[in-house]
Amino acid sequence: MKLNIFIASLLMAFLFITGCNRDEISFDAPSKELRFSQDTLVLDTVYNQVRSETYAVKVYNQEDKDIKIPKISLQGGSNSPYRLNVDGKSGTEFTDIPLRKKDSLFIFVEIAPIANSKEAIAEDRINFSSNQHVTLLSVVQDAEFFVKTSANPNIIAQNTTWQSNKAKIIYGDLTLAKGKTLNIEKGTKIYFSKNSGLKISKNATLNVSGDLNEEVIFRGDRNETRYDTIPVNWNSIKMEEGATANINYAKIFGGTSGLEMVKGTANLRNTQIHTFQNYGILAVNSSVTAINTVMYNCGESNFGIFKGGNIDLTHCTLTNYWSLNASMPGLALYATNEFKNASGTVEQAPLTLNIKNSIIHTSRDNAMVFKPTSGQSFTYLIDSSLLKYGNNAGFNFDGNAMIVNSIKNQDPKFLNYNLAKTNLRVANDSPAKGKAKLMYAQSIPLDIVKISRTTAPTIGAYQ
Repeated sequence: MKLNIFIASLLMAFLFITGCNRDEISFDAPSKELRFSQDTLVLDTVYNQVRSETYAVKVYNQEDKDIKIPKISLQGGSNSPYRLNVDGKSGTEFTDIPLRKKDSLFIFVEIAPIANSKEAIAEDRINFSSNQHVTLLSVVQDAEFFVKTSANPNIIAQNTTWQSNKAKIIYGDLTLAKGKTLNIEKGTKIYFSKNSGLKISKNATLNVSGDLNEEVIFRGDRNETRYDTIPVNWNSIKMEEGATANINYAKIFGGTSGLEMVKGTANLRNTQIHTFQNYGILAVNSSVTAINTVMYNCGESNFGIFKGGNIDLTHCTLTNYWSLNASMPGLALYATNEFKNASGTVEQAPLTLNIKNSIIHTSRDNAMVFKPTSGQSFTYLIDSSLLKYGNNAGFNFDGNAMIVNSIKNQDPKFLNYNLAKTNLRVANDSPAKGKAKLMYAQSIPLDIVKISRTTAPTIGAYQ
């Protein structure tokens, strides 16, 4: 009992002393300029009436005394699309904000704009009574929303054309109905929320008509730059039996898988597919023609071919430096005659695979693995290509009549294969330079960035 009384007395004394100390703190007007963590805060692209993530600016008191900032406010006042949070309070204007000596203060910033045009810059200032300010900038896009709910199955039931005047924001799966066509014009941006995707139903057609510097974008709805190199921000584009995708100048990245096809057809040109947890393309008994196509950094494989099919790759670059999960194989291409369906039954079919004037490369021993099945034809041709080859590839490189004029285990010398600054053009001293077969190159006279390759063509998507 005496011990408890003693502890209680000490606690009361401590509270009395600290209370006195708090009362003795005096805050003076600033006599020096404040310092900021940044003079301009750039918020990533946001959409019409959608609140952004929270960003922060740090304010530093450089003085040897406690100060009180008389006023912090948004220049746009209550009409500003931005909102601040200072000391736990939200609003557009704050007065008499205390800041201890040599201490700092966080100002949290959000924006929830209303877009009045296709794309605009939202600008405002955080003003301080010291005649200092921090500029706020954000790109604002007008947007069209596709939201799946219990009352709305989110189906495109008619032939439809998407234009670039509004970004497309998809929540939950969006389905293109059987036999219908979705045309997507150049410059259109399609953003998927977490666990969302696009389904192309049986016998439906997806036409993507981008152009150089006006590519059609398929990605997650998190626009911050760091999400450009992170997978699983959305699901995939799923194609049912008989579905067709004609895709020119698209960038597809950052999900679980890119294209998932079952007995479908895809024609790809000038397209980049990268940063998927599983596959860039998962093709089950499907037909894929890819020209000037770049695929990289997918956990299982950039291209997974199952249950055979007909695959033709010309002037493509498939490379993989996957490092997010070392237990995943990180292949450039995997091909087999087999596939285990949803009921667990193993199905088989013949495969025809042609790889021409293409780079197939990874940071690991094998860029490409073949798993042929007895009783099914597994026909392939690798012509005038550069291939990373090692043990357990499932085929022999040397002395193989189906591999001609090709380069084994030489570094393609990409200009930059780091995720954040990927540039898969090859250096001037690359072994791929000038080694592509002219016959194939002349049928595809421009590379992925519209540079002529009709003389001394280079292996891969870039001349």
